[in-house]
Amino acid sequence: MPKPRPTKILIVDDDPGHLTTLKTIARSWGYTVETADNGNAAVEHVKSEPVDLVLTDVRMANINGIEVLEQIKSYNPSIPVIIMTAYSSVESAVEALKAGAYDYLIKPLDFEVLKLTMERAREHVGLKEENKLLKQQLGAGLDTANIIGKSQTMKELMDMVAMVAPSEATVLITGESGTGKELIARSLHFNSPRKALPLVPVNCAALTESLLESELFGHEKGAFTGAGKRREGRFMQANHGTIFLDEITETSPIMQAKLLRVLQQKEIQRVGGEQIIEVDVRIVAATNRDLEAEVAASRFREDLFYRLNVMPLYVPPLRDRHEDIPLLAQYFLKKFALHNRKLVKGFAPLAMDMLLKYDWPGNVRELENAVERAVILLAGDHVTEKQLPLNIVKNHPGHEAIQQTSAPVIDGTRSLEDVEKEAILATLEAANGNKSETARRLGITRKTLHNKLKGYGVE
Repeated sequence: MPKPRPTKILIVDDDPGHLTTLKTIARSWGYTVETADNGNAAVEHVKSEPVDLVLTDVRMANINGIEVLEQIKSYNPSIPVIIMTAYSSVESAVEALKAGAYDYLIKPLDFEVLKLTMERAREHVGLKEENKLLKQQLGAGLDTANIIGKSQTMKELMDMVAMVAPSEATVLITGESGTGKELIARSLHFNSPRKALPLVPVNCAALTESLLESELFGHEKGAFTGAGKRREGRFMQANHGTIFLDEITETSPIMQAKLLRVLQQKEIQRVGGEQIIEVDVRIVAATNRDLEAEVAASRFREDLFYRLNVMPLYVPPLRDRHEDIPLLAQYFLKKFALHNRKLVKGFAPLAMDMLLKYDWPGNVRELENAVERAVILLAGDHVTEKQLPLNIVKNHPGHEAIQQTSAPVIDGTRSLEDVEKEAILATLEAANGNKSETARRLGITRKTLHNKLKGYGVE
């Protein structure tokens, strides 16, 4: 069985002698050590290489340790950062801790204290900062319908939502699949004067043309085989509220003409009926296609496009807002941990680095699925690279050099409890029965391991 990957730390200090001393000592403790002699180099290193822990001096030439701390936490909040300085004061300690430092050590360092602090930090992996970032949702006073992010592109989008929502304008939401277009539609509705009335979603791609017409406009009794009674359609259900037409490009030319009439005349006809019915509905439409290209290819009506495109909103793909990944990942982690009745504290730094370096072709939906999978497979209290999908791990620049403990085979016929038991016992055997080392490799506490082993009848 492969040995677990050693913990990689980055030591940052512009004093060459002190840097060499710390590097030598940390290596003797079993850490893989990398160094930087200035703050800018440290930040760039963290962004290019996976790091489990950072130990940084405060007083440095270009940017100080507090700025290094803030920039690292902004990029990957899972990485614990320990600050060290020869200039002790209450103010500087408070500043470091407020910025998210795991701890604050005074030079000359007590190496036993340093060793203990580094061991605790390795297990802690910055959970406090992740929880803090998780609370940063967009838009002051705006009901964001669980839209999470702090990137500039998402701030600009939510600023537009805040301006457009109170209006009666028709809105066209574009963006790749999985970006959260329906969440934007919900935010538009719940921040509008229509919020107390229904929001009715319709997936235009899920129904045939005849079924979609009946679904949208309703039908009269006897209009077709099986129409045993009159039925009100989605437009009537959404009357005085909002209707969300998802995948609008999947509609036929005939249906597009009927939708155009609704937009122009504010009226509908039930299938099989002659009565003209007035409706007061705000229309929000969405598509993952380039609608202008669809118009140019004569697959979508140009007049309907201009009617829908009164207020266009574009939802950016996740690859263009990587700084939102830690927030979203932690949000999904809490959601699925609660759903699966597991106590999960956060992500190991390497696991988060892998999430940050992946391009997410499936966008937020793919991230959500990856985190759910990780929670289901997790035996410890921190998600590591071992629980992430293989395509995410293989995408990481250093994946071939990352030694992972062999994972149990999941063939779909065994319970999750059996898989967890096999993983724990295999790790215990690989650690030669050392329970402390087993707990460390699994990312769980010794008490949790003891309780698990007791349940297996292993003392």
